Amino acid sequence: MTGAPIESASVAARLDRLRHRIDEAGGSGITIVAVTKGFGPDAIDAAAAAGLNDVGENYAQECMAKLAEVTAEPCPRVHFIGHIQRNKVRRLVGLVDVWQGVDRVEIGREIAKRAPGAEVMVQVDLSGEETKSGCPPGEVEGLVAEMGDLGLQVTGLMGIGPLAEPEAARSGFRSMRRMVDELGLRECSMGMSGDLEVAVQEGTTMVRVGTDLFGPRPPRNR
Repeated sequence: MTGAPIESASVAARLDRLRHRIDEAGGSGITIVAVTKGFGPDAIDAAAAAGLNDVGENYAQECMAKLAEVTAEPCPRVHFIGHIQRNKVRRLVGLVDVWQGVDRVEIGREIAKRAPGAEVMVQVDLSGEETKSGCPPGEVEGLVAEMGDLGLQVTGLMGIGPLAEPEAARSGFRSMRRMVDELGLRECSMGMSGDLEVAVQEGTTMVRVGTDLFGPRPPRNR
């Protein structure tokens, strides 16, 4: 993780613009998860200073290293977004508050074993792209039921739109919102910087935004 320090004033200004986009798209009461992957712990501190209560991480090792250096009190809620290897769950317990990316029962079992009653979201495959994880739409209801049987708190579904024009995400977002309602869940986590307006129009309750809050993401160290 490299790059210029993240200033809280810059994040606050970007956050105002982001909220304006949400308002213009007709959204209200939408949770903004500040995706801090690729940035240093200063990004989490700046997000907290700007009034954001939720941050998102995608890589286990980076998440662990970064959170050890965060100074914000209290630290925002940490969402682990997307695919996670089963052998990494144990190391993230106590750091992650919401597991956004459970796409198979084996991961749910490991979370239930290590963090009984944890809050999880089932990730839905909205695009069919090989580079993205997710449970096939036809298997979502069954996986949600299995997560509940494991004693996990399933609060919603999460989905990632296709790598295309924002409008290409609309049908998938609409379908996922319908699943959320049919399953009686609270959260519908869909929409990022590029397709945020479409997600808001289709009923998202939670958007995951990185570059529109922090600027261009620095190259990831390998």
